[in-house]
Amino acid sequence: MDAARKEVGRDGGGAPRLHRGIPEGTERQVAALYWEAFGRKLGRALGPPRKGRAFLASHLHHDRGIAALDGAGRVVGIAGYNLAGRAMTGGTAYDVLSVYGPLRGLPRLALLALFARKPAVGELVMDGICVAGAHRGAGIGGLLLRDIAAVAAENACSRIRLDVIDVNPRARALYERHGFSAVRTQQAPFLRRLMGFGAVTTMHRPVTPDDLAGGAPR
Repeated sequence: MDAARKEVGRDGGGAPRLHRGIPEGTERQVAALYWEAFGRKLGRALGPPRKGRAFLASHLHHDRGIAALDGAGRVVGIAGYNLAGRAMTGGTAYDVLSVYGPLRGLPRLALLALFARKPAVGELVMDGICVAGAHRGAGIGGLLLRDIAAVAAENACSRIRLDVIDVNPRARALYERHGFSAVRTQQAPFLRRLMGFGAVTTMHRPVTPDDLAGGAPR
């Protein structure tokens, strides 16, 4: 399924479809959607928004994302993942310092380090999932999660891990419906005023042989 398009949902010219990998030319769309979902958390590290979106668009790893596209080829959903130490959202310390300068860049690096999640052996780590507002409630989030599970199974992973913040109960409910269970919650009240959330819950989901057939069709 390397970068192949897969139909999802009902047939028809306007039906969304999944695309393994971030399609070339959609980087700005992906960054805008990602910022819409996570800008409150990322704003202190990569803001202002225009600069943050540009940074994300310039440092995406195309092979670490799954996009949901509408009939016109616009990105309406995105799921990123970290596999073998490579995540959808990239950018090195040098990149951050080059864009924001040493004085402003160093504290931003410290904030970004709080979000770093390195996969263990045999583990895929989610690097964010979001759906455009006009398309929420149509099952796109679930389709993206199922294809993430298929990616994990294809790469012989035994577990998927993700983190969800305390101010996003809707996301947590989605994850629970798709087999994720909370394993620990880390309280971080010092982040509430800084980033708008005060606790992070880590969730796990086992990968099963059935997940190989659960992704979008080849």
